[in-house]
Amino acid sequence: MNCEQRINELLAQMSLEEKILQLCSQMLYTVGEDYEQTRAHARQHFRNPGHFMHAEGEIASPAEVAERINRDVKLSMDVQPHGIPPIEHGEALHGAQWGMATCFPQPIGMASTFDDHLVFEIADVIGAECAAVGVRQVLSPVINVVRDPRWGRTIETFGEDVLLTSNMGAAFCRGLLQNGVIATPKHFADNYSYGGRDSHPSDTSERTMREVYLKPFEACVKEGGALSLMAAYNSWDGVPCSMNRRLLTEILREEWGFDGFVVSDYGGVGGVCSAHHLTDVYEYALARCLKAGLDVELPDSTPEQFRLALEKGLLDEADIDRAVRRVLSVKCRIGLLDHPLADPAAADRLVRCEQHKELALTAARRSMVLLKNDGLLPLDKTKIKRLAVFGASANELPVGKNYSGPYGREWTAPDVETPLQYLRRYLDGVAEVIFAEDDRIEEVAAQCDAALYFTTMVEGEGMDRSDIRLPSVIQAKQEDGNAIIVGKCAFEVKTDQEDAIRRMTAANPRSAVILLGGSPVDVSGWEAGCAAVLEAWYPGEQGGRAITELLFGEINPSGKLPITFPQSVGQLPLFYATKPSGRGYGYVDNDGTPRYPFGYGLSYTTFTLQDAVYAVQGDLLTVTLSVTNVGDRDGAEVVQVYLSGRNADVVLPCKELKAYCRVEVAAGQTETVALTLPREAFCYYDSAMKHGLHNADYTVSIGTSCTDIRMSAELTVCDQTLRLN
Repeated sequence: MNCEQRINELLAQMSLEEKILQLCSQMLYTVGEDYEQTRAHARQHFRNPGHFMHAEGEIASPAEVAERINRDVKLSMDVQPHGIPPIEHGEALHGAQWGMATCFPQPIGMASTFDDHLVFEIADVIGAECAAVGVRQVLSPVINVVRDPRWGRTIETFGEDVLLTSNMGAAFCRGLLQNGVIATPKHFADNYSYGGRDSHPSDTSERTMREVYLKPFEACVKEGGALSLMAAYNSWDGVPCSMNRRLLTEILREEWGFDGFVVSDYGGVGGVCSAHHLTDVYEYALARCLKAGLDVELPDSTPEQFRLALEKGLLDEADIDRAVRRVLSVKCRIGLLDHPLADPAAADRLVRCEQHKELALTAARRSMVLLKNDGLLPLDKTKIKRLAVFGASANELPVGKNYSGPYGREWTAPDVETPLQYLRRYLDGVAEVIFAEDDRIEEVAAQCDAALYFTTMVEGEGMDRSDIRLPSVIQAKQEDGNAIIVGKCAFEVKTDQEDAIRRMTAANPRSAVILLGGSPVDVSGWEAGCAAVLEAWYPGEQGGRAITELLFGEINPSGKLPITFPQSVGQLPLFYATKPSGRGYGYVDNDGTPRYPFGYGLSYTTFTLQDAVYAVQGDLLTVTLSVTNVGDRDGAEVVQVYLSGRNADVVLPCKELKAYCRVEVAAGQTETVALTLPREAFCYYDSAMKHGLHNADYTVSIGTSCTDIRMSAELTVCDQTLRLN
C-alpha cells in the first residue's frame, strides 16, 4: 500500500479530535520527575526532550537521549487509537542540537568553502545524528539571503548570493532527507528589514522577492526535496507571513508544487495578535493562518484552540483534513509510521564517531578565509621560540553561541581543544606560547617572535548590530523572547579590541588577527598595521586545530568570502550583485568600493586560469578551462563564473554568480575544470513579470572573485537561443 492509500484509510478512520491532535504541538523546558505528568502525549509535534536534558547535572549520552525520546514516542503512540508516532523536532544549524553531537562550522563558514558536496556530507552526518536519537524534523537550514550584515542572524546563513545560498540550501536538505529527517528551510521568506532589523516588516517588491529572496526556498523545494517550511515572523506587503496566502499557497504550493507541511516560527500564530495586532482573538488568527496555508503552530498549540475556531465557524473539518493529510503524508514518506523508534546502542556508536569528527576537521580547514598576508604567514615552526596570544576567544571553543549545544549548556566535549590549547600542544617542546591579558600587550608582544589576537563578537538571534566595528567593553544578554531555544547567551568584552590590536601591531609588526565571528566587520581602524588577517568565522569543534594548521602552513587556505566586507557601516547595505545606478555611485569620503569583495580569499600559492573554451549546446553554456598551480604548495582555488547583462527588457544586475567550482591542484600541476551554466542562468523576469529565456546580451566573466576577473566572452540570447559572439 502506498502512502496516499495509507493516509486515505487513516483519515477515514480518525475522529475529528484525533485529527486535531495531529496539528497540535508542545515544548517543555525541564525533563524532571514531573515531566510525564506535564507532557500532553497526544499532541503530535514535540520539541524533543534531548535538547533540555543537559541543563543541569551530567551531560546525557546519545543512548540516554535516544531512550528518553523513545519513551516519549511510545507513550504518545499508546494514548491514541491508531498509534501514530509524533514528530520529535529540534534545531540543527551546524550540528544536531539535541546534545553534544558533532559540531561543524557555522553556516557562514560552510558557505566559504564554495563546496556544495561538502555541505551535503555535513548535512548527511547531521541527519544521521538526529535520526540516531529519534529527532525526525529539524528547523534548518536558514536560507535567507543577507543583503545587510547588520542582521544578527547573518552567522546562520550562507551569505549574500542567491546561487550559493540556493545550492547549499538544497544540498543541506538532501543530506537530511536521506536519513529520514525532515528539513525545514526558514524563514519564509524575507526575514529582516532596513538596517538588518530582525523580523521587521518587509516592503520588498514582488520583483526583488522573486529574483532574490524566494529563489533559495524554491531550490530547497524543487531540488532539495524539503518536506516542511517555516513561515517567518514578519509581514510581507502588509500580511504576516504565517497567514500570507500569497506565499504559503499561491507561490509555495500552486506554483512550486510543494507537498509538505508548513510550520510557524515559534509563537508565530500568536504573533498575528500580539505583534501584528490584526486581531485580539487567537482562534481567529489560527483560522486565518490555516486557511492561508499554515499547518502547524510551533512550539505550543492545544486542541482547545482548534475546537473554538471550529465552534465559531472560522474553520471547518475540510480545513483540518487538508493540514492533517500533509502532516501524515510526510510521516509516511520519511518512514516514521513504520520505524518510529531509535536504537540507543547504535546512537552511542554513531554520534561523534571518528569519521564524523574528521569531516568536521575538513570543513573547518576549508571554511577559513585569509584576508591579508604581508608575508607573515605561514609561520615557520622552526623559527618561533616565543608566540604571544591575546584575546579571550583564544581560550574558548570556536563554535559560536548561536545554536551551539543544548539548552542551558555551551557545546563541549572532552576531546576537543581551544585554539590556545592546540597551539600549545602543537608547539610543545619547540616554542613557548604566552597567553596574556590586553593590559600586558606591549610588554609581552615585544618579547615574542610573533603575536596573535583572537577577536570576540557580539551577535546572534535578537542581537542585530548598528555598528560593525569590533565590539569593545560591552556586556550583553539575549532577551528572553530571542532565547527560547538556546537559553540566554551572555556576551562580554572587557577591552577595546581595536585599540588592543593597534597596540599589539605597534609593539610587534609580526602580528596577525584571527577574526572569530559570523559576519563582516569594519577593519579600517586597525588593519593597516597587521601583517596578516584571517577570517576564521566560527570553525566548529575542530577549529582550534584547523586554525593552528593554517597559521603554520600545515594546510593552505582556500576559503572565499560568501559576503562582502564593507569599508564601514556607512556603506551598508552593500552587496556585489547590485543593479546599475542611473547616474553613477559614490560617497563624499569613498567611492563605494568594498574592503574585501564577494568571492575573495588568499592562498599560500598562486593559480593561473587560462585556455577557456566556451561551448553552447541548446540552452546550456559549458565553460572549460585550465587551472595551474604555479607556486610551490598544494592548494585549492574556487573558479567563479559571472554574468553581466545588458540590452534586456529590464535592468539586470551588474554582475551575478552563475557557476562555481572548488578545484584542488598540486604544486606545479594543471587541472581541467568544466562548469555548466544551465538555462536558468540566462532567465529573468521581464517587464510583465514573466519568467523565461528573454532576449539580452551577456558578458561571461571567469575569475577568482567578483572583482578578480581573468577572462571573458560575449554571448547573446535571441528568440530563446544562445549564441556566442
